[in-house]
Amino acid sequence: MSVVNLTVSEDEAGIRLDRYFRRHYPHLTQGALQKLCRTGQIRVEGKRVEASTRLEPGQSVRVPPIPMAAKPSRDVPRPLDDKLVREIQRMVVYQDKHLIVLNKPSGLAVQGGPGITRHVDMMLDGLRENPEDPRPRLVHRIDRDTSGLLLLARTPGVAAKLAAAFRGRDVKKTYWAVVVGRPDPLSGEIDQPLARLGVGPGAITVAADRKDEDAQSARTVYEVLDSAARKFSWLGLSPLTGRTHQLRVHCESLGTPILGDPKYGGATAHPSGFTDQLHLHARELDMPHPAGGRLVVSAELPPHMRETFRALGFTPGTTPPPARKGG
Repeated sequence: MSVVNLTVSEDEAGIRLDRYFRRHYPHLTQGALQKLCRTGQIRVEGKRVEASTRLEPGQSVRVPPIPMAAKPSRDVPRPLDDKLVREIQRMVVYQDKHLIVLNKPSGLAVQGGPGITRHVDMMLDGLRENPEDPRPRLVHRIDRDTSGLLLLARTPGVAAKLAAAFRGRDVKKTYWAVVVGRPDPLSGEIDQPLARLGVGPGAITVAADRKDEDAQSARTVYEVLDSAARKFSWLGLSPLTGRTHQLRVHCESLGTPILGDPKYGGATAHPSGFTDQLHLHARELDMPHPAGGRLVVSAELPPHMRETFRALGFTPGTTPPPARKGG
């Protein structure tokens, strides 16, 4: 074995060095990678780097001898039940050679965990156009009980670009919710820090004092789009930060918990006469497209929210088709 120099491809633009090595040298542990960086054995363009360094196309990556990793690894498709393939393909609302957008149903987890045997991540092989293609990658997450838009990247390089857009807040996310009551005022910004209590599936998010050491900044823009006799309201929500359960706790902090919320809002969130499911839907993504311009995608309401909209007289109108602007 000897030192090799790899060239970063166009598809790998923006990928972190540790993820680059995870892709090409899956047997190399994070600890071993960091040691090789500290000792200068791994270099980019001849310079010392850290595991978090982001790479650009055309850069040369010096790789010291690494056992069992002479060739880049490939994602081998796992056999997937035809029923699951059909299920995830029905969720697709937009796709091109760079990315895929799904409309995830309420109740389906994005990834596995304790007691979760069915989730989006296990179905992703059903979205490969060809068996030799990379496996699509999740770019962000939404709660299991939340329905709506979920973004996937077809390649690691696209995933890095889209993840950077999310981190840089260049992605506008709009959610629709039905809440119990009517907020006062009818629109504004919720600037309420949040903190996580507990660990694992039982952990919850709570409103926190700004002085609490565990408090994290959390901001949401909201607007009442319609209301029914002040008893129920249809809200448009745009999170400016991305804390776990942020929208659910922020709505509760307004005194208007989301209808059917199984974790927040208590008995108030579960009035009789409505389907007892979370009424929170990731309605629209307005984001930079990795090939240039912006992409705007909207998702149809799930059945239980359509039923509630009809009962309350809310009229969402038609769902606009995906639109690519510029680029």
